[in-house]
Amino acid sequence: MIIKTYELNKVNFEINNFVLFYGQNEGLKNEELQKIKLKTKTTITYYDEKQILENKELFYDNILTGSLFDDKKIITINRASDKFVNIVEGLLEKKISDKTILINAGILEKKSKLRKLFEKDKKLICVPFYPDNDQTMIRIAQSFFQNIKIPISTLNLNFIISKCNGDREKLNNELLKIKMFCLDKNKLNSEDLFKLINLDENHSISKLIDNCLAKNKKNIINILNENIFSNEESITIIRIFLNKSKRLLNILKQFENEKNLETVLANAKPPIFWKDKEIVKKQVQINETQKIKDLIIKTNDMEYLLKKNPDTSHFLVRNFILERIQDINN
Repeated sequence: MIIKTYELNKVNFEINNFVLFYGQNEGLKNEELQKIKLKTKTTITYYDEKQILENKELFYDNILTGSLFDDKKIITINRASDKFVNIVEGLLEKKISDKTILINAGILEKKSKLRKLFEKDKKLICVPFYPDNDQTMIRIAQSFFQNIKIPISTLNLNFIISKCNGDREKLNNELLKIKMFCLDKNKLNSEDLFKLINLDENHSISKLIDNCLAKNKKNIINILNENIFSNEESITIIRIFLNKSKRLLNILKQFENEKNLETVLANAKPPIFWKDKEIVKKQVQINETQKIKDLIIKTNDMEYLLKKNPDTSHFLVRNFILERIQDINN
């Protein structure tokens, strides 16, 4: 059964507990998944199709016996394709009623077996996620700037939207960069915006910081060698470093209390996208609460130093990152 995204709030997931999300709009998918989580008051467990296909019996056993899953959970399978049809059919035969099985796929053609299965069965929910149009993207961005109380011109707003190509997830990432940059500012000029939006995303600042917190020495060195960060980008690096360190500290504290890393990551705020889950999991597993507290203090000190020495800030940030590599060796 095909439904629109705005109709998901009317779905009874105890009856229609098999759901297919397909399409490229990962940002909107993540937003709708979080709404389902709140509506059903459940936790989310993530799988990858490849992971399941490599050990089907273990997957079936985990779901049917509950060895890894509590009741009333959302089981999300990412990167799904037509290879997953037989798995879905097997689960349907078992008449699972205590879990919501949400399958996340990319673009599926009309002839796709997985898509046809969900479209034709009235008990199965099929939701296409098309790229957002400019009007929707503009509304999201306008709401963001109103919330952080930063004025933005129509010209600059359109510039941001033009760089995102209807990708809500990319828009959210760009807005996060802007939020970090504007922590102690009450305005954003066109020059600053141009530099922020045009940062290289292939080996982005976010990836550099994630690898630092995960202590992936080889990846850190590769990113530094392939990127020359400017003085203007340095303050953004430190602010995002600070933000991600604080998020990691909160996750570590929750993990100490709950002892269930999957549950902690599923309930993290802001939500952790599935593609970032593995590296965040590694960050939690190899770091200690006190060391992250110390790192946050050092990062705050570095931001103060950058403001005092703007002309050499890119050297200071590079040295700050290299110190993290030395910490890995120690």
